[in-house]
Amino acid sequence: MMLPSEAGFSDYVGRLGISNDTHVVVYDGDNLGSFYAPRVWWMFRVFGHRTVSVLNGGFRNWLKEGHPVTSEPSRPEPAVFKATLDRSLLKTYEQVLENLESKRFQLVDSRSQGRYLGTEPEPDAVGLDSGHIRGSVNMPFMDFLTEDGFEKSPEMLRAMFEAKKVDLAKPLIATCRKGVTACHIALAAYLCGKPDVAIYDGSWSEWFRRGPPETRVSQQKDGKA
Repeated sequence: MMLPSEAGFSDYVGRLGISNDTHVVVYDGDNLGSFYAPRVWWMFRVFGHRTVSVLNGGFRNWLKEGHPVTSEPSRPEPAVFKATLDRSLLKTYEQVLENLESKRFQLVDSRSQGRYLGTEPEPDAVGLDSGHIRGSVNMPFMDFLTEDGFEKSPEMLRAMFEAKKVDLAKPLIATCRKGVTACHIALAAYLCGKPDVAIYDGSWSEWFRRGPPETRVSQQKDGKA
Protein backbone atom coordinates (compact mmCIF):
# COMPACT_ATOMS: atom_id res chain seq x y z
CA MET A 1 0.00 0.00 0.00
CA MET A 2 1.37 3.38 -1.02
CA LEU A 3 -0.69 5.62 1.26
CA PRO A 4 1.05 7.36 4.14
CA SER A 5 -0.44 7.32 7.61
CA GLU A 6 -3.04 9.88 8.65
CA ALA A 7 -0.41 11.57 10.84
CA GLY A 8 2.18 11.56 8.06
CA PHE A 9 -0.20 13.07 5.52
CA SER A 10 -1.45 15.67 8.02
CA ASP A 11 2.08 16.77 8.88
CA TYR A 12 3.23 16.96 5.26
CA VAL A 13 0.34 18.97 3.85
CA GLY A 14 0.21 21.17 6.95
CA ARG A 15 3.82 22.18 6.25
CA LEU A 16 2.65 23.18 2.76
CA GLY A 17 0.27 25.69 4.35
CA ILE A 18 -2.83 23.59 3.71
CA SER A 19 -5.57 23.47 6.34
CA ASN A 20 -8.93 21.69 6.33
CA ASP A 21 -10.46 24.94 5.05
CA THR A 22 -8.16 25.22 2.02
CA HIS A 23 -9.45 24.64 -1.51
CA VAL A 24 -6.62 22.66 -3.05
CA VAL A 25 -5.93 22.70 -6.81
CA VAL A 26 -3.51 20.02 -8.00
CA TYR A 27 -1.66 19.85 -11.31
CA ASP A 28 1.47 18.33 -12.78
CA GLY A 29 3.89 19.12 -15.58
CA ASP A 30 3.61 15.86 -17.47
CA ASN A 31 3.52 16.14 -21.25
CA LEU A 32 0.29 14.14 -21.27
CA GLY A 33 -1.38 17.06 -19.49
CA SER A 34 -2.15 14.99 -16.40
CA PHE A 35 -0.50 11.95 -14.88
CA TYR A 36 0.06 12.20 -11.12
CA ALA A 37 -2.48 14.95 -10.37
CA PRO A 38 -5.49 12.57 -10.13
CA ARG A 39 -3.55 10.52 -7.57
CA VAL A 40 -2.98 13.59 -5.39
CA TRP A 41 -6.65 14.57 -5.85
CA TRP A 42 -7.72 11.11 -4.67
CA MET A 43 -5.29 11.13 -1.72
CA PHE A 44 -6.84 14.33 -0.39
CA ARG A 45 -10.29 12.79 -0.81
CA VAL A 46 -9.38 9.50 0.84
CA PHE A 47 -8.05 11.50 3.79
CA GLY A 48 -11.38 13.29 4.14
CA HIS A 49 -10.67 16.53 2.25
CA ARG A 50 -13.38 17.19 -0.33
CA THR A 51 -12.48 20.73 -1.44
CA VAL A 52 -9.88 19.60 -3.95
CA SER A 53 -9.77 20.06 -7.74
CA VAL A 54 -7.57 19.02 -10.66
CA LEU A 55 -6.34 21.71 -13.07
CA ASN A 56 -7.74 20.52 -16.38
CA GLY A 57 -4.95 20.28 -18.94
CA GLY A 58 -2.19 20.61 -16.38
CA PHE A 59 0.73 23.01 -16.34
CA ARG A 60 1.44 22.31 -20.01
CA ASN A 61 -1.81 23.91 -21.11
CA TRP A 62 -1.68 26.62 -18.44
CA LEU A 63 1.53 27.82 -20.11
CA LYS A 64 0.16 27.31 -23.61
CA GLU A 65 -2.84 29.51 -22.82
CA GLY A 66 -0.61 32.30 -21.54
CA HIS A 67 -1.65 32.31 -17.89
CA PRO A 68 0.72 33.91 -15.36
CA VAL A 69 3.53 31.89 -13.80
CA THR A 70 6.37 32.68 -11.41
CA SER A 71 9.79 31.29 -10.59
CA GLU A 72 9.73 32.71 -7.07
CA PRO A 73 10.06 30.04 -4.37
CA SER A 74 6.94 29.42 -2.31
CA ARG A 75 7.22 29.97 1.44
CA PRO A 76 3.87 28.97 2.89
CA GLU A 77 2.97 29.55 6.51
CA PRO A 78 2.49 26.18 8.26
CA ALA A 79 -1.13 25.27 8.90
CA VAL A 80 -3.01 22.62 10.83
CA PHE A 81 -4.50 19.80 8.76
CA LYS A 82 -6.31 16.84 10.31
CA ALA A 83 -6.62 13.81 8.04
CA THR A 84 -9.39 11.27 8.57
CA LEU A 85 -9.11 8.15 6.43
CA ASP A 86 -12.25 7.37 4.40
CA ARG A 87 -12.00 3.60 4.08
CA SER A 88 -14.87 3.49 1.58
CA LEU A 89 -12.51 4.91 -1.07
CA LEU A 90 -9.76 2.36 -0.42
CA LYS A 91 -9.79 -1.40 -1.06
CA THR A 92 -7.35 -4.01 0.20
CA TYR A 93 -6.05 -7.24 -1.30
CA GLU A 94 -8.41 -9.23 0.92
CA GLN A 95 -11.44 -7.24 -0.23
CA VAL A 96 -10.57 -7.68 -3.91
CA LEU A 97 -9.96 -11.40 -3.37
CA GLU A 98 -13.36 -11.79 -1.72
CA ASN A 99 -14.93 -9.84 -4.56
CA LEU A 100 -13.83 -12.47 -7.08
CA GLU A 101 -16.50 -14.70 -5.58
CA SER A 102 -19.12 -12.18 -4.43
CA LYS A 103 -18.82 -9.91 -7.49
CA ARG A 104 -20.18 -6.99 -5.47
CA PHE A 105 -17.82 -4.57 -7.19
CA GLN A 106 -16.84 -4.01 -10.80
CA LEU A 107 -13.06 -3.96 -11.24
CA VAL A 108 -11.47 -1.68 -13.88
CA ASP A 109 -7.77 -1.67 -14.81
CA SER A 110 -6.27 1.58 -16.17
CA ARG A 111 -3.06 0.20 -17.71
CA SER A 112 -2.37 -0.06 -21.43
CA GLN A 113 -3.99 -2.94 -23.28
CA GLY A 114 -0.67 -4.71 -23.84
CA ARG A 115 0.23 -4.66 -20.15
CA TYR A 116 -3.29 -5.73 -19.21
CA LEU A 117 -3.22 -8.66 -21.64
CA GLY A 118 0.32 -9.64 -20.75
CA THR A 119 1.72 -9.07 -24.24
CA GLU A 120 3.86 -6.06 -23.24
CA PRO A 121 6.22 -5.86 -20.23
CA GLU A 122 5.65 -3.72 -17.17
CA PRO A 123 8.05 -0.76 -17.52
CA ASP A 124 10.95 -0.62 -15.06
CA ALA A 125 9.55 -3.50 -13.02
CA VAL A 126 12.08 -6.28 -12.46
CA GLY A 127 10.38 -9.52 -11.46
CA LEU A 128 6.87 -8.28 -12.23
CA ASP A 129 5.18 -9.95 -15.18
CA SER A 130 2.32 -8.18 -16.94
CA GLY A 131 -1.26 -9.45 -16.97
CA HIS A 132 -4.41 -8.67 -15.03
CA ILE A 133 -6.72 -9.72 -12.22
CA ARG A 134 -9.34 -12.19 -13.37
CA GLY A 135 -12.64 -10.50 -14.15
CA SER A 136 -11.25 -6.98 -14.50
CA VAL A 137 -12.14 -4.68 -17.40
CA ASN A 138 -9.47 -2.70 -19.25
CA MET A 139 -9.86 1.08 -19.68
CA PRO A 140 -6.43 2.65 -20.39
CA PHE A 141 -6.14 5.95 -18.55
CA MET A 142 -4.82 7.82 -21.60
CA ASP A 143 -8.16 7.23 -23.31
CA PHE A 144 -9.76 9.63 -20.82
CA LEU A 145 -7.62 12.50 -22.15
CA THR A 146 -7.82 14.45 -25.39
CA GLU A 147 -4.76 14.78 -27.63
CA ASP A 148 -4.17 18.19 -26.02
CA GLY A 149 -4.13 16.72 -22.52
CA PHE A 150 -7.57 17.82 -21.30
CA GLU A 151 -10.14 15.55 -19.69
CA LYS A 152 -12.78 14.45 -22.14
CA SER A 153 -16.33 15.71 -21.62
CA PRO A 154 -18.65 13.88 -19.20
CA GLU A 155 -20.74 12.79 -22.18
CA MET A 156 -17.73 11.20 -23.85
CA LEU A 157 -16.60 9.61 -20.60
CA ARG A 158 -20.03 8.10 -19.96
CA ALA A 159 -20.02 6.64 -23.46
CA MET A 160 -16.62 5.08 -22.77
CA PHE A 161 -17.86 3.41 -19.60
CA GLU A 162 -20.98 2.20 -21.39
CA ALA A 163 -18.90 0.78 -24.25
CA LYS A 164 -16.99 -1.32 -21.71
CA LYS A 165 -20.25 -2.33 -20.00
CA VAL A 166 -19.19 -0.61 -16.78
CA ASP A 167 -22.32 0.44 -14.89
CA LEU A 168 -21.71 3.70 -13.03
CA ALA A 169 -24.79 3.04 -10.92
CA LYS A 170 -23.00 0.08 -9.30
CA PRO A 171 -19.93 -0.14 -7.02
CA LEU A 172 -16.60 0.22 -8.79
CA ILE A 173 -12.97 -0.47 -7.87
CA ALA A 174 -10.08 0.90 -9.94
CA THR A 175 -6.68 -0.75 -10.22
CA CYS A 176 -3.45 -0.34 -12.21
CA ARG A 177 0.13 -1.32 -11.37
CA LYS A 178 0.68 0.61 -8.16
CA GLY A 179 -2.36 2.79 -7.52
CA VAL A 180 -1.46 5.91 -9.52
CA THR A 181 -3.19 5.85 -12.92
CA ALA A 182 -6.15 4.00 -11.35
CA CYS A 183 -7.06 7.40 -9.95
CA HIS A 184 -7.78 8.59 -13.51
CA ILE A 185 -10.69 6.14 -13.49
CA ALA A 186 -11.93 7.58 -10.20
CA LEU A 187 -11.67 11.11 -11.61
CA ALA A 188 -13.44 10.21 -14.86
CA ALA A 189 -16.28 8.57 -12.94
CA TYR A 190 -16.45 11.60 -10.61
CA LEU A 191 -16.90 13.86 -13.63
CA CYS A 192 -19.81 11.62 -14.62
CA GLY A 193 -21.45 12.13 -11.23
CA LYS A 194 -20.04 9.08 -9.43
CA PRO A 195 -17.88 10.24 -6.48
CA ASP A 196 -17.43 6.90 -4.71
CA VAL A 197 -14.96 4.90 -6.83
CA ALA A 198 -12.51 3.05 -4.58
CA ILE A 199 -8.86 2.40 -5.41
CA TYR A 200 -7.16 -0.95 -4.88
CA ASP A 201 -3.93 0.66 -3.77
CA GLY A 202 -1.79 -2.47 -3.91
CA SER A 203 -2.95 -3.02 -7.49
CA TRP A 204 -1.21 -5.45 -9.87
CA SER A 205 2.15 -5.12 -8.06
CA GLU A 206 0.63 -6.68 -4.95
CA TRP A 207 -1.72 -9.04 -6.77
CA PHE A 208 1.05 -10.58 -8.86
CA ARG A 209 2.93 -11.51 -5.69
CA ARG A 210 -0.02 -12.54 -3.50
CA GLY A 211 -2.93 -13.50 -5.73
CA PRO A 212 -3.78 -17.17 -6.42
CA PRO A 213 -2.20 -18.25 -9.74
CA GLU A 214 -5.58 -18.94 -11.32
CA THR A 215 -6.58 -15.29 -10.75
CA ARG A 216 -3.53 -13.87 -12.55
CA VAL A 217 -4.48 -13.80 -16.22
CA SER A 218 -1.84 -13.33 -18.93
CA GLN A 219 -2.17 -13.92 -22.65
CA GLN A 220 1.56 -14.50 -22.76
CA LYS A 221 1.21 -17.54 -20.51
CA ASP A 222 -2.14 -19.09 -21.26
CA GLY A 223 -3.41 -17.53 -24.47
CA LYS A 224 -6.42 -15.96 -22.73
CA ALA A 225 -7.32 -12.35 -22.12
